Amino acid sequence: MLQTIEINPKSHPTASVIWLHGLGASGYDFVDIVPLLNLSPEINIHFVFPHAPVREVAYAGNAKIRAWFNVIDLDRRVEVDEEGIRESQKLVSELIAKELEQNVPSHKIALVGFSQGGVMALQCGLRYPEKLAGILSLSAWLPLKHTVTSERSASNQQTPILMQHGVDDELIPLAWAEESRDYLQQLGYNVMLDSYPMRHTVCPDEISVIGNWLGNLLC
Repeated sequence: MLQTIEINPKSHPTASVIWLHGLGASGYDFVDIVPLLNLSPEINIHFVFPHAPVREVAYAGNAKIRAWFNVIDLDRRVEVDEEGIRESQKLVSELIAKELEQNVPSHKIALVGFSQGGVMALQCGLRYPEKLAGILSLSAWLPLKHTVTSERSASNQQTPILMQHGVDDELIPLAWAEESRDYLQQLGYNVMLDSYPMRHTVCPDEISVIGNWLGNLLC
């Protein structure tokens, strides 16, 4: 089981948000965003911020850092660490199972991720066998595109998917997110993509939209 940073509501949780960080970061990366979302305390949301496993990452000079999967080269998406992605998918499924054990129904669990974490949110959410509340992918793209049609879960065919991206993202081009949105829409998914005048980060306007989106899904 992954180590996590957790923010618990004052009473028993009725909804959960599992928020996956980006390459080289940690579960602490987005903890401070919670109060900025302005979510109603009446929703009783349990926030879970897991730490990704430590692994060698070629893009980082083979340094051992927290990563959901190995990255060879940002300019060569064809060289995707499928084994690493699938290993992390199992770990995220374990986190969801833990929320279910707390009697939070799957349709009140949202998967959120930034960059690598956003990649994993899409990977896991599309394939999870039970209905989820929503999938939020920040500054990311759809991984293992060639396997989606054979592995996707009918339970999440209509699950809301929100993608957000910076117009000036210097690491992951907006075009990658646009291609991902278009492909998923062709498969009948309910996908929206918002773009913002920012680089590979998050901005206040984006955070406001995230808060409203989560609030509507989890109320």
